[in-house]
Amino acid sequence: MAYEFNHIHLKAPDPEKTANWYVKAFNFRIVSDTIRGFGDRFIRCRTPDGTDVRISGARTNEEMGDGSAIPHWGLEHFGLNVEDIDTEINRLVSLGAKLMEGPIDGLAGRRIAFIKVPDEVRIELIEIQ
Repeated sequence: MAYEFNHIHLKAPDPEKTANWYVKAFNFRIVSDTIRGFGDRFIRCRTPDGTDVRISGARTNEEMGDGSAIPHWGLEHFGLNVEDIDTEINRLVSLGAKLMEGPIDGLAGRRIAFIKVPDEVRIELIEIQ
């Protein structure tokens, strides 16, 4: 069986605020915004290349653990290609991101950096040279 990537799901204390940050930062488009039967606000976004990103709050009576933008076991980060990593870092920091590491040069013709964005999400920026 062939597998296809389906979506990324982010949990956020304020899904609207988080979704709007991704719209501004990475040109996501909000596809739908609903309250599900679970009691959580559920916002579906789409990236410019068509990846589905879902952002939701806590379900009714759901206790959420802390997020972490530092390296950790499990899903540690997701990566985005950028044309000019230095320009993107500056732009994203001006929107509230925090540079965590890099840019690092020389990894198979790539430059990479890690940033922390709202809700303790870690993103790798990748510039292919």
